[in-house]
Amino acid sequence: MTGFTASENTSENGYPEAVPLSHGNHPHYMRRYDWQAIAKYYRWQPLIIIWRTLAVFWMLGTFALKLLLDRAFGKAVVNQSKRAIRLREILTQLGPTFIKVGQALSTRPDLIKPSFLEELIKLQDQLPPFPNEIARQIIYRDLERTPEEIYSHFSVEPIAAASLGQVYKARLFSGEAVAVKVQRPNLMPIICRDLYIMRWAAGWIAPWLPLNLGHDLTLIVDEFGSKLFEEVDYLNEGRNAEKFAANFQDEPLVKVPTIYWRYTSANVLTMEWIDGFKLTDTERVKQAGLATKDLVEIGVSSGLRQLLEFGFFHADPHPGNLFAMPDGRMAYIDFGMTDQLDQSTKETLVDSVVHLINKDYTDLANDFVKLGFLTPDVDVKPIVPALEAVFSEAIGASVGDFNFKSITDHFSEVMYEYPFRVPAKFALIIRSLVTQEGLALSLDANFKIIEIAYPYVARRLLTAETASLRRRLIDVLFKDGRLQWERLENLLMIARSDQNFDIIPTAGMGLQFLLSEEGQYLRRQILLALTEDNRLHTDEVQRLWRLVKDDLQPNKLLSAAWDALADFSKERAVSLVPAELFGAFQQTTR
Repeated sequence: MTGFTASENTSENGYPEAVPLSHGNHPHYMRRYDWQAIAKYYRWQPLIIIWRTLAVFWMLGTFALKLLLDRAFGKAVVNQSKRAIRLREILTQLGPTFIKVGQALSTRPDLIKPSFLEELIKLQDQLPPFPNEIARQIIYRDLERTPEEIYSHFSVEPIAAASLGQVYKARLFSGEAVAVKVQRPNLMPIICRDLYIMRWAAGWIAPWLPLNLGHDLTLIVDEFGSKLFEEVDYLNEGRNAEKFAANFQDEPLVKVPTIYWRYTSANVLTMEWIDGFKLTDTERVKQAGLATKDLVEIGVSSGLRQLLEFGFFHADPHPGNLFAMPDGRMAYIDFGMTDQLDQSTKETLVDSVVHLINKDYTDLANDFVKLGFLTPDVDVKPIVPALEAVFSEAIGASVGDFNFKSITDHFSEVMYEYPFRVPAKFALIIRSLVTQEGLALSLDANFKIIEIAYPYVARRLLTAETASLRRRLIDVLFKDGRLQWERLENLLMIARSDQNFDIIPTAGMGLQFLLSEEGQYLRRQILLALTEDNRLHTDEVQRLWRLVKDDLQPNKLLSAAWDALADFSKERAVSLVPAELFGAFQQTTR
């Protein structure tokens, strides 16, 4: 792979000429994270590593010592604000890699005290910029044209500075307003060096930590490094943005900026300018006449679709990356940090939400095994009571009391007693969920994520567009071979609380499924349930009817039924009902 470096010659524009440079196996120029290549290179650079390690340990060590002294002399509370500011300053001084660590910690209220949290949040978008002249040189070297040759207008100063780059507002000669993101200079050497030190430190510290925290600590560093490498590559970010936009093409309330590939490289990203304001700017939200409840619902619903439907999710949804637009849409920006879940993981996540709400803690423990939080050889029986204690208290009297903050607080205690571990991939998911919940709470203090999450899951199960989801619906509705009438009633009641849920098409899809070969088991179980215990369950059926009758308009219902039955003859429809069930049915009607 080749890149460009500055030569001693300059072009007629006054910028250094772009000269190809062969990078060989130098880790600074890798496009993907490879810890072995990084280790191989820095093993022969002891002076660089020793000097940097001493600087890091000196700054963080003196900070830790001051915290211990504060605690010893009873000044921890008094000095907490001052220490929080100092921690932010230290991370900023240590550079991009440690700023990214601070940003990750800023989304973990379960680990960080509120005063420290407030300061770490500032690392998201309140960072010092690098010189404009260097930014202009980077644009010239990557795009081989000056900003004036590409843009009809290019802001003199950056409008924002982040850990990995800074953003300028510009306008193309074709008239479109754009944001131009320029990467910080010499970023990869800094990142590679710091990741090498972090990984070495993780291997050294891990044996001294409790098993749950020390387990796979180097893997956590590797996951962090892998995502950091992806975030540094602006070509990768552009591809992520387009994939995200394609997933939400049927959602008019979610906006993703267009990428202008002609003016984009690994170090320069030109994308559509988003005219909006941060979701946390509640005054601007009110002035625009936007309902905070609607914005919260858009954010949480889109977050659930990312995790449970598409499996491709924005892993860094902090306030600087989510904007409210004057027309009521929500815009996502900065797609450097994303991740992809496989189909099995998506389905297990749906399972876990259902098992949690239904309080099936044994099944929930098995979900943790499938997701990698527990190893397959672990006996889950002793863990079930602990899960029940944690989640029953967090859920409380109603599902509306559920929140991730209470879960993480209680769960951290359980992790010390049982062999739980957080898989590296799920560190990003937890970060994403906790961040979205915190953002939603800043807009609506009464927000409860489960009040949106469960209707979404209920709607997905009831519409059951895939065979795997239909199997999960059967698992929810039947326990030990018996139909759980109350669960079906709850599913319908909760799904109807979602304004996007329409029972008519759902009924049509359900009827089509029942009449298919795949629905043979469900047909049999429903007929058995109706005549269970040698009686017709008319009370349960009447309750369900009262719940849905207002939504079942006769003309729409007949249309849905006709569509479902169109391909079936009378003989085939009769053959769908097991003959032996008619006897049971006749006995109950005598």
